Amino acid sequence: MTNRLCRTSLLAISPSVGTAGPLSESESMRLKDKVAIVTGATRGIGRAIAVRFGQEGACVAIVGRDQNKGHETVHLVEAAGSEAIFVPADVSDSIQVQAMVDAVVEHWGHIDILVNNAAICPFVGFLEMPESVWEQVLDVNLKGYFLCSQAVARVMVEQGIKGRIIAVSSISSEFGGSQQAHYCASKAGINLLIKSMAISLGPYGITCNAVLPGTVETDINRDSLSCPDVRQYWCRRAPLGRVGMPEDIAGPVLFFASDDSAWCTGSMLVVDGGTSVNLQ
Repeated sequence: MTNRLCRTSLLAISPSVGTAGPLSESESMRLKDKVAIVTGATRGIGRAIAVRFGQEGACVAIVGRDQNKGHETVHLVEAAGSEAIFVPADVSDSIQVQAMVDAVVEHWGHIDILVNNAAICPFVGFLEMPESVWEQVLDVNLKGYFLCSQAVARVMVEQGIKGRIIAVSSISSEFGGSQQAHYCASKAGINLLIKSMAISLGPYGITCNAVLPGTVETDINRDSLSCPDVRQYWCRRAPLGRVGMPEDIAGPVLFFASDDSAWCTGSMLVVDGGTSVNLQ
């Protein structure tokens, strides 16, 4: 094994990706020398989480399938003063998942944090949805979370690490969608998976929590939100008056990854600008 210590500098980036500035260790570095895996980190919410973790001192394994975008995220984490590597993997494939976990352990020696974020959502009506599309979404969004969580949890238990496992779910886990039956079902499954994992892994000191974003502008919905009427609708629904950005999700995920959430497990944290409490 050629593992390296995860060591980070005291350069941090502000929560808005791209603005650098020095922070003292007392002001930041809540994840100093921790090793984190973030799936689906080549763009969007996953990238924002990876960069925020880098700001807080974590060494980050960027997991995804797009090499070019993966290396872009690596450079952003490095610009935050931390270490990062890109590990290609299809999270729905158990062999690739195990190889990914083995590569991270080989590189840094241990894993402290897993963020399950990789997800897809091809918009298809319920009556028109092919079985193959249903299976693809459930394989990536739900089975992928299970495979990554199980593989990482086994390492944590073996090494006696009181780790953190966080799932990026969605408020779509609680509300239906005419074009998202597959996605909604997968996200609802994630919530119960996390609660079940919290029971199973709690005795080992491993916490398992989920963040449920509302409408966040990412590649999944950017085309839809480019329509002024659609964007205005979601802005009106949110008491805070805007759609979310990936960085809005990174902070809550950081909370669950840090010692600040030491007595939280099985929790579902809604982060949607208030959309789900506004029925008008």
